[in-house]
Amino acid sequence: MGAAAQSSYDVVIIGGAMHGSALAWWLTRTAGFDGSVLVVERDPSYEFASTSHTNSCIRQQFTNEANIRVSQFGAEFIKNFRDFMGGDPDVPNLTLQSFGYLYLADTPEFATALHQAQQVQTALGAQTRHMTRDEIAAAYPFYALDDIIAGNHNTVDEGYFDGGTMFDWFKRMARRAGVEYIHDEVTAMTLNDSRTAVQSVTLKSGDTLSCGTVVNASGPRALATARMAGLDLPVYPRKRYSFVFDAAHPLDRDLPLTIDPSGVHVRSEGKYYLAGCPPDDDPDVAYDDFGFDHSLWENKVWPAIATRVPAFEEVKVINEWVGHYAYNTFDQNAIVGPHPEVANFIFVNGFSGHGLQQAPAIGRGVAEWITYHEFRTIDLTAFAFDRIGAQKSFLEKAII
Repeated sequence: MGAAAQSSYDVVIIGGAMHGSALAWWLTRTAGFDGSVLVVERDPSYEFASTSHTNSCIRQQFTNEANIRVSQFGAEFIKNFRDFMGGDPDVPNLTLQSFGYLYLADTPEFATALHQAQQVQTALGAQTRHMTRDEIAAAYPFYALDDIIAGNHNTVDEGYFDGGTMFDWFKRMARRAGVEYIHDEVTAMTLNDSRTAVQSVTLKSGDTLSCGTVVNASGPRALATARMAGLDLPVYPRKRYSFVFDAAHPLDRDLPLTIDPSGVHVRSEGKYYLAGCPPDDDPDVAYDDFGFDHSLWENKVWPAIATRVPAFEEVKVINEWVGHYAYNTFDQNAIVGPHPEVANFIFVNGFSGHGLQQAPAIGRGVAEWITYHEFRTIDLTAFAFDRIGAQKSFLEKAII
């Protein structure tokens, strides 16, 4: 573990994975911010971070305007990555593989909900199409659609991208601009007498650092970090499984990210295919529980994809992993911004599977909040922590 270079920082970010590093970099790009920034990361290998287990996807197909706006900026950021990074020729261009998400509805109620969602999305500029079963069959004849009534599909700014490269360059450019990263762990916080602000953080190495603002970017460990400040947070680790497979009879065109009514999703992954799902029994798990349920492929995933795409009767799994969602049990959406009482404690938590695609916009917005005490580009107030105490859910119907 390396020691911090200073004893006091304007901003201490707890967690250096995608959201912590996105925020760190955006702070260096935000006009008016000239403070010191420390990122404390307990595992700089990121072996078990949610960022390392992501499927690197982005979609416009949400039902809440805030989520749609956040993803629209995410797509703009990906497509203009080098420009956002200052035009440095060393920064690679990122490609957004826009074969889109395809939601399939097998009931009239679900079909109606998809049609309503499509109208919300198109009103905000998304290119989502509401499709009949025959239209889906004409575009993608490899599906078995006897049980399907309709679907929603968008091939503009939806698909997957190289999230690992984006994360790597957030870190590189943040460091290059003066952000300090240390391998250590925050184990305690000290609040002022009125308990309205965090005054300092204590590290596992024994150091105590004063801080102007502390940011909880701890992914699935967000609750443990919040409790150090005496705060509660409905964010827990939940397991999500991914399987990469080879097909004996590959499809003749890209497979959209298909969300089957069974809850299984599957898409193209280069010359292979990637499928994933939650377990049927989906409890909160321990932070270090990455035990793999090998029956899930045979009992849930493969039957669903082979039924939906008969060409997948003969497939071979070539890679599989389990990662953790930072799952917001209150309403499955992000919690972003300051605590209403401990005002210098900032949440960047609970993304419930949306985190990678939302990192560019959330990082920018939180950097604005720290600098100006307001969101200036996209209004992120709908994600505020105080909705939890008020029992006012962030309504988002398109949860995967």
